[in-house]
Amino acid sequence: MIDSNKILNISSSQEFEKYSIKIFNYQFEKNTIYREFCRLTGKNPSNIRSSFEIPFLPIQFFKTHKIISSNQPIKKTFYSSGSTKNNLSKHHIIDLKLYEDCFLKIFMNFYGSPSQYNIIALLPTYLENKNSSLIYMVNKLIEKSENKHSEFYLDNYKKLKEKLLYLEEGDKKTILFGVSYALLNLIDFYKFKLKKTIIIETGGMKGKRKELIKSELHQMLKIGFGVKNINSEYGMTELISQAYSIHNEKFKSPPWMKIYIRESEDPMNIKTDNKSGGINIIDLANYNSCSFIATDDLGRLDKNGNFEILGRLDNSDQRGCNLLID
Repeated sequence: MIDSNKILNISSSQEFEKYSIKIFNYQFEKNTIYREFCRLTGKNPSNIRSSFEIPFLPIQFFKTHKIISSNQPIKKTFYSSGSTKNNLSKHHIIDLKLYEDCFLKIFMNFYGSPSQYNIIALLPTYLENKNSSLIYMVNKLIEKSENKHSEFYLDNYKKLKEKLLYLEEGDKKTILFGVSYALLNLIDFYKFKLKKTIIIETGGMKGKRKELIKSELHQMLKIGFGVKNINSEYGMTELISQAYSIHNEKFKSPPWMKIYIRESEDPMNIKTDNKSGGINIIDLANYNSCSFIATDDLGRLDKNGNFEILGRLDNSDQRGCNLLID
C-alpha cells in the first residue's frame, strides 16, 4: 500500500526518487494498461533504477482506456471539457480526501489559508461541466474561505465588476480564478485598477478566442486589471496535483511532482538541456491511476526545476497511443 501522508510530506529529492520507484513498481503490478505499455517499451521493475528511466504513459490513454491502479471502489470520475463524452479524458478517483488534501496543501503553500481571501471564480466553460476537477477544487476552496462573498460567476460581467470593486474597499484580499478567455472578455468591457485582488488565470482559450503566448496574455491582463503580476494555475483532469506561477510565467511544482522535457520527435527520450520539448509529469499523488504521464503540452524547464508552458504539441509525438488497442 502507498501512504498518502508520506507522499504529501516528501521534502527531498532522495525521498522523491524512493517513492517514484515504489509507485512505478506498484502501478506496474496493479495497472494492467500501464503494465502492457511498459512491456511494449521494454521496461519493467528489473531495469528501472531511477525516475529518469520510467516510461511515461501518453495522456491520450485517459480518453481511450480505464486508467486505474486499485481494486477499491471509484468515488468520483472527473471529465475534461468537451462537447462529446466519447472524446473526453476520464480520471477515476478512488480517494477524494487525497485529492482535497493535495490541492489544499498546494494552495496553502503558495497563498496561505483560503480563509484569508474572498475567492471569486470566473470559469464558465468549466462551470457547465458538472464533473470538472477544477470546479471541484475551486468550490472546495470557496467553502474553506467561509466567506459569503466567495462565489462563482458564469457570464454576468457587470455584476462581477461591481463585486470586485466592492471587495476592493474591504479588509480582505480577493483571489479571482478565471479561465483565460473569460478574463479577457471581462477587461474588454471594463478596465480596473485593482490593489487587493490576485488574478489566477487558468484553462486557456477553449476555442473561444485566438490562442496567445503566455507573456502576451499576461501583459494584456496586467493592463486590463491594473495589476503588477498575473498568477497562473497549471492542472489537468488527469492529475491530482497542480503547479502555480506567481510573479512570472514559470510554474513551481509541489515536492511530490516533477517535470521532465522529452524530445518532440522521440517521446521515449528525455532531454537534459534547457531546450523546449514535450512535458512529461511525475505526479506521485496520482498513485491510484498513473503517476507518469506524457502530456500534449510544449514547455521548457529551468535549472531549478521550474517550467514554462510554450504551447501545445500536435499529436504526432503521441505514437505510443497506437501501441495498445482495445
